[in-house]
This record gives sequence, structure tokens and C-alpha cells, in this order.
Amino acid sequence: MKKVLILVLLLMMVFSLSKAAVPGKITIWTSEAQVKGLREFVKNFSTKYGIPVEVSEVSFSDIKPKFITSAPTGEGPDIIVGAHDWIGELAVNGLLLPIDFLPKSILDQFTPVTLQAMSYGGKLYGIPYSMEAVALIYNKNLVPNPPTTYESLVRTAKNLTKGGIYGFLYDYNNFYFSFPFFSALGGYVFKETPNGLDPLDIGLANEGAIKGVEKLVNLFKEGILKQGVDYQTTTSLFSEGKLGMMINGPWEIDNIKKANINYGVAKLPKIDGKPMRPFVGVQGFMINSRSPNIAILKTFALEVLATKELELKLFETDPRILARKDAYKVVSSNPDIKAFGASAADGIPMPNIPEMGPVWSYMGDTLTLITSGKKAPDVALKEAVAQIKDAILKARK
Repeated sequence: MKKVLILVLLLMMVFSLSKAAVPGKITIWTSEAQVKGLREFVKNFSTKYGIPVEVSEVSFSDIKPKFITSAPTGEGPDIIVGAHDWIGELAVNGLLLPIDFLPKSILDQFTPVTLQAMSYGGKLYGIPYSMEAVALIYNKNLVPNPPTTYESLVRTAKNLTKGGIYGFLYDYNNFYFSFPFFSALGGYVFKETPNGLDPLDIGLANEGAIKGVEKLVNLFKEGILKQGVDYQTTTSLFSEGKLGMMINGPWEIDNIKKANINYGVAKLPKIDGKPMRPFVGVQGFMINSRSPNIAILKTFALEVLATKELELKLFETDPRILARKDAYKVVSSNPDIKAFGASAADGIPMPNIPEMGPVWSYMGDTLTLITSGKKAPDVALKEAVAQIKDAILKARK
């Protein structure tokens, strides 16, 4: 019995190590979207150097928390694939290797906003491979020409909203999707300074933010937005051909295609002549600072992770706006990528500092109060900013 127990423990250790950093072997945690492309692409590197590369599929929502708990004990992978807004928390905890070893000639190939997004405290902590932003996705059978202004959006949506058809809906209580209403007229999350983001200068209740959110509230007054609508409601109606327009991202395109909807993608309409500026999210590769394979990983980053060829390979199964300019040029003829790229060009990198946590916590509840009519935008937003600041200050004590 004792021998059986020892054998089981040894097998468990082997399985655990297959998921964690091991000297002489590269381990990568990534979500479903990148697994196939990565596994195929790394084969040449393994053949060239005789170094095995294991790509493990981990749920996107699990990668960061599992990495935070496993990396400090030496059980984490060498590389994770994730979102740039993870970087602040991971860098503060000393879990990421600064990417200071790639030559300028390579870094210059990347769209600047992607490098900015993956930097923290003046240092680059990730190698970007794609970026994304929401845009206006529309049903061409219902909306032949997408609106380019807020006023034309209201007119088009009102004319469509009848007989079980809806003109315009989206997950409005989700701050990520509603942020363009804040940003169009000058609202911002944290003030950008020469020293980075100032977490105590919050622009979510300034004059521009309040005016933008009033435009959002007006969509309820016009009978366009409806109470109780969320992401699932929006996407289901669109896939059923019952919704003319929605705010959504490239991740939803595959479902729309499967539903055989004749769709198009356009930039978000302007408000008072100003572009609605969505959050720009960047996906990239982050290296475990406590990996036993740092020297190998630097070569792997140079020859694999930072290459045009890898981005194009990942695009085959996960079509997004590619981070390298030369790779993006290859796929930019795709109308969806071109439209999402134009939207991202107007966008703002999602803040990647740890202080973003309270923003997500409070803004969803605040939007619910506003869109349900329980509080006026100016009152609710000022209260939210005060609560966010208080939470940030308490966390510093």
C-alpha cells in the first residue's frame, strides 16, 4: 500500500511539473484561441535547439489568478499569454521579466499603442501580438449604411425599433462597453502624465464624462435602449436577425458568421463631432521572472514570440488586429480587421495599473443606478469617483 501511495505521489509530481517551469523545457499557458497556432509554430524551434515546448490550454479567466499563486513558489509556467491590464498587478509583485533585451529594430515593428499598453513604470513587460477594441457591428439587411454621428444613430435606431425589431442595443451596464460615451467628450479613467497614469486624478465625473453619459441616458428616453438588456440578450437578438446595431468586439464575429447574418463593422459614431474612444485591449506574451530558463526564453522571444510569422499563424484561428505593423499590413484587407483597427486607432489603452480594480468594482453598479433612472449622471458619477479614490487610498495604507 505504501509503495502504491509513493507511486501515485510521484505521478502527481510529474503531472504538476508538466504544467510548470522546468529547466531545459519551455512551458506556456494560453487560452483556447491561441493553442492550435502556438503548438504548430513552436515545432521548428524545438527541432532547431532540441528544447521541448509544451503549450497548455488554460481558461483565460484562470490564467492570471493561477499564475499569481503558482509563480512565486516555482510552479508557474515560463510564459503566459494574456491581457495587458494584468501587467500592473503582476509587475508590482515581481512576477514578470522586463522585456529589455529585444533590439530597437524589432520593437519599432510594433504599433506604438501596443507597446504602451504592455508597459508599466517605464518598462516593457510583455511582447504584444494583437489588440482589440469594440466597434459598431450592424445588420446590413436592416441598416444598409451605418450611422456616423450620434444624431443619425438615434434616427436610424428609432425608425427600426418596432414590431419585435430593435435598432440599437448593447451591454450598457458593463463599463467596458459604455466607456466610449465617457471618453468622447473628454472623460478619462486616470490622467496620463509624463510619469505614467495618476490614479488619484480620475476623470469619470468631469464635465465631458457627465455630458457623454447624458447622451447614453437619452437613448432610454428616446425608447431605443431597453431596461434589462445584457450581453446575452444583445448577441442573441443580433444572431436572430432582430437587432440592427450593437457595440461589440471581434470575439463575437465567429458567432455572427455561424448565424449567417449579413453584417458589417464600422467605427462608433461621433458625439458632437468627437470620436467615441473605446478601450484598447492588447494581448501578448509575458515571461515569468522566476523561470529557471531565462537565457533560453530570451532566444525564444526573439526567434518566436516577437515575429511577424507567429502573429500571422495565430491570426488563422484567432483573427484580431495584429500588433506588428508588417503583419497587420498582410491582413488589413479583411474588412472586419480594417474596421476594428480604425476603431482601435481612436481608442485609449485600458489602464494596466493595480488601481483599476476599484474602477471595475464601482462603475458597473454606478451605471446600473444611472440607466435605471435611480440617480442622475452627475450625482452618481461624483459619488463613484469619491468611492474609487477612497478605495485606492485605503489600499495604500
